[in-house]
Amino acid sequence: MTANADPDPVVALENVSFAYGEQLAVDDVSLTVEAGDFLGLIGPNGSGKTTLLRLMLGLLSPDSGSVELFGRPVDDFERGERIGYVSQQATSGGGTMPVTVRECVRMGRFAHVGHSRLTDEDRAIADEALETVGITDLADQQLNQLSGGQRQRAYIARALASEADLLALDEPTVGVDAESRDAFYQLLESLNRDGITIILIEHDIGVVTDRADRIACINTELYHHGDTESFVESDALREAYGATGTVVHHHH
Repeated sequence: MTANADPDPVVALENVSFAYGEQLAVDDVSLTVEAGDFLGLIGPNGSGKTTLLRLMLGLLSPDSGSVELFGRPVDDFERGERIGYVSQQATSGGGTMPVTVRECVRMGRFAHVGHSRLTDEDRAIADEALETVGITDLADQQLNQLSGGQRQRAYIARALASEADLLALDEPTVGVDAESRDAFYQLLESLNRDGITIILIEHDIGVVTDRADRIACINTELYHHGDTESFVESDALREAYGATGTVVHHHH
């Protein structure tokens, strides 16, 4: 693993709470995500998973507690810098941008060039990202004409083109067929082996326990944060989900 050489955690949350009005969504959560982790973030519907992820990325500000990204207060962090975020909307219905796949992926370079024009090197980095995720043949297609699985890969390629150290994905395989989904998770594992830190929200607990090396289980409060084996052996799933929580392994 060629994980980032930063001594600081990629994400550090300390006693973070957040409410929508009177509705508490995240209650006193402390956790760290280290460089090179593949963290699965799970919990029942409405448990605060997406809210927690958005707090980690600085897209929401906590009501109390502190969040750091790469050792810096999250407020100091330039959005788009070192982070690739694929939201639920991006994959479920977000393919409406009237751009080609190549143009979408090149947008990943904007975090580096600002208002300057893209250089040949920028274009080469974008083309390499297309190749890494296996969609070079789709480069000239309109983004909104792709299947869910193909569109996913385009957004991952955009994150790679931005040279992100952290890839955050919120239920990335909703509406994607089983075969494409399996190939997609193999891609994530490959990127993680190359040193990219991954945080994944996925409703299929079996997929998470098979793919991720660390698990954070939340239902407003944090029920577990640790390696996958200790999670499987713990009562966290039953406590967070009630009697309905079970782990289904897809392959081992």
